[in-house]
Amino acid sequence: MHLGTRGCNASAVLNFLRETDFDTLYIVGDLIDIWSLRRAIYWPQPHNDVIQKILRKARKGTRVIYIPGNHDELVTSFCGSYGNIDIKENAIHVTASGERILIIHGYELDVVVSGSGRMRWLNPLINFVRRRFGLGYWSVSAYAKRTVKDAVSFIGKFEAAVAHYAERYRVDAVLCGHIHSAAIREFGRVAYYNCGDWVESCTALVEADDGMISLIKLPLAIHERNRSNSAERLTAPQANVGE
Repeated sequence: MHLGTRGCNASAVLNFLRETDFDTLYIVGDLIDIWSLRRAIYWPQPHNDVIQKILRKARKGTRVIYIPGNHDELVTSFCGSYGNIDIKENAIHVTASGERILIIHGYELDVVVSGSGRMRWLNPLINFVRRRFGLGYWSVSAYAKRTVKDAVSFIGKFEAAVAHYAERYRVDAVLCGHIHSAAIREFGRVAYYNCGDWVESCTALVEADDGMISLIKLPLAIHERNRSNSAERLTAPQANVGE
């Protein structure tokens, strides 16, 4: 969501939360953009409303599982259970059809996707120095997407790396965010889900009563004009949403 930034479509988030009921809500990282707030405070009322709406849903019985990302990594210091809200580094979700899904933010794969052996030691060193100076996490993937000419190639490598990473957990699928590119794909026997974002694409992944995972996209006019939600459902072959 990147609350605390001007790019966040908080009105679209609120429409989705107000008009959608669910038993469990997974927040897949970067809920609040702490990086941006360190530079300058930007927190309009709609951003506060989003937090209040999530808390209200939790009070009314929705289980909220919050998995911090790189922009809100400080929240990992508070992993634990708080009423109906759980803060975890990752989670395993079992769908109604029995599919086991590993849920992560995705920044864990930054070093792997860089394809450079130097990044395996350079990335932790850079971030150690940045923490000492009160700066945020430096993302290899964000850097690569700005500098690599073929961004589509980078996204493909990231998706394949995440699917491969999931194999060690012996799950049927992996769900992440991080690269802001919503998708539903198959990599061999592992399904790959990316929920996209509420900055550029305004997308979310939802599970139906039969366990089927679908991608919901709010049309641009809705989050621009704050109209009621008339979300369109995308099936797997159509689900890729580029940045």
